[in-house]
Amino acid sequence: MTRSVDELREEMVSIARRMHQHGLVAATDGNISYRLDDGGFLVTRSGLCLGEATVGDVVRLNSACRVLEGGKPTSELALHMTVYRIRDDVQSVVHAHPTYANALTFAGVSMDELVIPEVVLTLGRIPTTDYGTPACPEGAEVVAPHIVDHDAVLLQRHGSVTVGASATEAYLKLEKVEHAAHILYLARTLGGPTPMNTEELSRLAAVGKRLGINLPPPLRGLKSVL
Repeated sequence: MTRSVDELREEMVSIARRMHQHGLVAATDGNISYRLDDGGFLVTRSGLCLGEATVGDVVRLNSACRVLEGGKPTSELALHMTVYRIRDDVQSVVHAHPTYANALTFAGVSMDELVIPEVVLTLGRIPTTDYGTPACPEGAEVVAPHIVDHDAVLLQRHGSVTVGASATEAYLKLEKVEHAAHILYLARTLGGPTPMNTEELSRLAAVGKRLGINLPPPLRGLKSVL
């Protein structure tokens, strides 16, 4: 069932507040967007503290990104539009600054290894982009080669991008990324995580197929051993 623009706005506000409450953004960091059925977009406004978001802080744009309702859109608008240009299946984009995931990019630690079964099953690999200056065209374009096949991407020194069929779905992927980053951080302090082997991945792929999960690239095509 098609949801109204007002309903989507309310969902964005709810997700914005959850992001701030759970420490996934601070101050005026982070932004959320929705692609509308008419080709337009909803985006959070520039300079917004997500923890204080209201429906009046959600800007409506037409398909050419001209403002129809609301104030000035987020300075990261180009980042969101890059994702929508590449991924026809994506309806919502969430950009955040999760602490542990962001810290890993500063330390040069990749989340691309296949270590945590629940993350591998739902997100696959979580790549890190090259560095691009935030709120600039280069900061948007660095995500392009990675978002093609991944629903969660880390931006070098600049947080994360997660996508989904709704803002809630994209947000839950953000939670999973940050939880995984925390686990990997702790595992490294204990001697380092051990990647899953081919047999373990094949068994995981079989479970995913049984559950009807749309498997991410690392598990696609693996022969089941169950």
